[in-house]
Amino acid sequence: MNLIVDVGNTLVKFAIFEKDNLIWKESFKLSQFKKEYKLLKKQFPKLKSAIVSSVGRLSDKQIDLIEADFSVLELNSKTKVPFTNKYKTPETLGVDRIALVSASVLKYSQKHVLIIDAGTCITYDFITNENEYLGGAISPGLRLRYKSLNNLTANLPLLETKVPKTIVGDSTEASIHSGVVLGTVNEIDGVINIYKEKYSDLTVILTGGDAKMLSKQLKSSIFANSDFLLEGLNYILEFNSK
Repeated sequence: MNLIVDVGNTLVKFAIFEKDNLIWKESFKLSQFKKEYKLLKKQFPKLKSAIVSSVGRLSDKQIDLIEADFSVLELNSKTKVPFTNKYKTPETLGVDRIALVSASVLKYSQKHVLIIDAGTCITYDFITNENEYLGGAISPGLRLRYKSLNNLTANLPLLETKVPKTIVGDSTEASIHSGVVLGTVNEIDGVINIYKEKYSDLTVILTGGDAKMLSKQLKSSIFANSDFLLEGLNYILEFNSK
């Protein structure tokens, strides 16, 4: 059994894999880390290995807590990965993006793949059918767009995410929803179309916290997979244990 620890910008995720099968997962706030870890150990006493991926702030004490029990792989730019990294600044490539690209190798080998992670930020990552990662793009996610309108203007309110009924907003709130949500949808569709002009056989994966909501709005054909990053982390752990 493998323990996957994914520390994001907002939440921490624990996941348990038995070989390639995800059998359990849970999300919680970073402040609950020690409590949740102790509960996890009692529930899964057969755990042997762990991988830690952190784009948020995981303290040395929290990492030490895991290392006291298991062999731990901390994912970083120097970790052995199952693809050729052509990124010009590999040391700045986020560990979450590394995991997503690794998952694409596991699930869609020898295909041109665009992975879209709709979370705090929206990241686009492209890997060729020759297993070469070329890079992608980063843009603000839905909540960042809502918050920036509120923080950087004098009078616009901070709203909860809501899919607008029409593109024509007939109030300030409706206009914000139209601009943020439909603007994001059209951005994603537009990026997909640009890639498809060059790679007609493109496979598109949509993942992340906002994937479920956005997938219903997109015109492009995609595969939605909320566990894609976790699957990638487990694959990296297995890849490094061989």
